[in-house]
Amino acid sequence: MAAHGGSAARKMTPPEADIEVRVAELRRLFDAMDPSPFRERDLDPKAAEYIVDSARELPRNASLALLVHLDRSAGSPDEAVLLGDAIRRFFRSRSRATRWQLKRLFRAGRASLLIGLAFLASALAASHFIGLSLPESGFGGLLSESVIIGGWVAMWRPLEIFLYDWWPILAEARLFDRLAAMPVRIKYSGAAASEAWRRDWPATAATPV
Repeated sequence: MAAHGGSAARKMTPPEADIEVRVAELRRLFDAMDPSPFRERDLDPKAAEYIVDSARELPRNASLALLVHLDRSAGSPDEAVLLGDAIRRFFRSRSRATRWQLKRLFRAGRASLLIGLAFLASALAASHFIGLSLPESGFGGLLSESVIIGGWVAMWRPLEIFLYDWWPILAEARLFDRLAAMPVRIKYSGAAASEAWRRDWPATAATPV
């Protein structure tokens, strides 16, 4: 029974999926124009776009991980930890910003819904009044229908928000949540000791020899 349970647990484990990037220096992954301290910089826009687009192409239930192929030898022993913290911080920030965008959208949706309902109620009342004022007039009937159509058109924006606009934003926030939780590994292509890592992490103190 224990073996069967272990097999079932393995089947339920989400598959792992690596997002792979190759750079000559780790700092190439970050936005050189960002004035923030080095480890707190945003990712380079092209690097961020590549990581996000790659994640979108992977199965939604996959456990994401980032593998960085680095064209130099290993440097500071904790640089993979520093890199992972910086990348996850960036995507946590993107997730918060996206969820704030979703809140603003719903706030605008509620306001536009109230305005649309008020306008629709006014249009229905106006249509009824026109029908009473011009009961046998073809022009009156046309005007009455036009007013009603205008009232329903006013409901277009809130319906668009609550039916279509919100779920792509929520999906984006959930994708950023997955990226903010992914482990980050570095695969070095050089074997010889090098001081090149100091250019990647200028604020990192030298490792005692």
